[in-house]
Amino acid sequence: MIVIGLGTVWILDGLEVTIVGNLSAQLAKPGSGVEITQAQVAGLAAALYVAGACTGALFFGWLTDKFGRKKLFIITLLVYLVATAMTAFSFSAWWFFLFRFMTGFGIGGEYAAINSAIDELIPSRHRGRIDIIINGSFWLGAAAGALLTVPLLNNFAVNVGWRIAFGLGVVLGIGILLVRRHVPESPRWLFIHGRGDEAEGIVRGIEDEVERETGERLEEPQQEMTIHTRHSIGFVRIAHTMVALYPKRTILGLSLFLGQAFLYNAITFGYAQILSTFFKIDTSAGYYFAVICVGNLLGPLLLGPLFDTVGRVPMISATYIGSGVLLLGTAWLFNQGVLTAVTLTACWCVVLFFASAGASAAYLTVSEIFPMETRAMAIAFFYAIGTAAGGIAGPLIFASLVETGVPGNTALAFTIGAIVMIFGGIVELIMGVKAERKGLEEIAAPLSAAPAAAKS
Repeated sequence: MIVIGLGTVWILDGLEVTIVGNLSAQLAKPGSGVEITQAQVAGLAAALYVAGACTGALFFGWLTDKFGRKKLFIITLLVYLVATAMTAFSFSAWWFFLFRFMTGFGIGGEYAAINSAIDELIPSRHRGRIDIIINGSFWLGAAAGALLTVPLLNNFAVNVGWRIAFGLGVVLGIGILLVRRHVPESPRWLFIHGRGDEAEGIVRGIEDEVERETGERLEEPQQEMTIHTRHSIGFVRIAHTMVALYPKRTILGLSLFLGQAFLYNAITFGYAQILSTFFKIDTSAGYYFAVICVGNLLGPLLLGPLFDTVGRVPMISATYIGSGVLLLGTAWLFNQGVLTAVTLTACWCVVLFFASAGASAAYLTVSEIFPMETRAMAIAFFYAIGTAAGGIAGPLIFASLVETGVPGNTALAFTIGAIVMIFGGIVELIMGVKAERKGLEEIAAPLSAAPAAAKS
């Protein structure tokens, strides 16, 4: 219930991003119902979606820590549903831009609320693999979006197909909402906010269900702590926690998010432009992207369990450094002119097989290495930084290099992304936190604990 109700939001995000990118030419055609250019869809609308996601993450992240996980993962999904439905009814460019921003606003808020709830509800021995696989499911939505746009472009009128595409996102979101209503509030959040009886009721219900299914009663925990209940935490305390109490972990989070943002934008932002510029592939680019998505999806699925067994530090550093080195090799081969569209896509798949697991682990890392009271805000902060870097700085750097049509410049774009990714892996080796199979309170004691026992 938790995995389906909460985890499937990443499928929505992947679906959204890919559908808009692949339908940009359709929207720009005469008779689409919206007077808009392809450049506006791929440029301004995409930038507004990113801006909305960054803003929504920070805004809803603060509300998630203040008012609870469940209220916010319901509200943010409703924001997404309404905004996507309104996008389907767009009649002018300004309306389309407005609701692309609002769609991003809801999706950004989802990341903070959902990752917080998942980590606080999943048992510690499974937390790594579940979180990584759920974050990796973004690419299932991306692959679906890439494949769905092909019949929508070919079998429906120019002013109908793109509206149906957005409508499919609404239908999927409603299904998720129906499941999500039954997902409980985080007992941790309830207890810290003085609602111990409710927290105890949720945990007792889970324990009773386990006993009914297995015939065994769960053992009582061996550790305990005293909590001073509190109802809110200010931005000053949040900033102090991240900068003063956990400076190394803050540097680690920034390095991981910037690394994956630059590597992904070196590849996925300009993949269609690269295929068109160097291999004259235009109309079938969506199929190539679907293949890339498969590599991205298989990485978290197959490597995810190792983050709980082999450990966080060796796996995160290996996936970051490994994918960076592989991308450097791809850059060299591309510059030598020995790659075709098929072999280049194959190289991307191998790179992203490892990079996807590492990038998913970045979300896992920042959601478990900071205290309970700041968890959602920490996720929101790093997500906003990574998304802004990926959606703003990345395209500005890489698009200008690719559009020159010079193989060496595109190889340089790959090299930049690879180096930043490798740097993130090195930082993980030095500052990484061994969080596998540990309770969240053992990794970072709550600020409400007495006495507090924070570690750098």
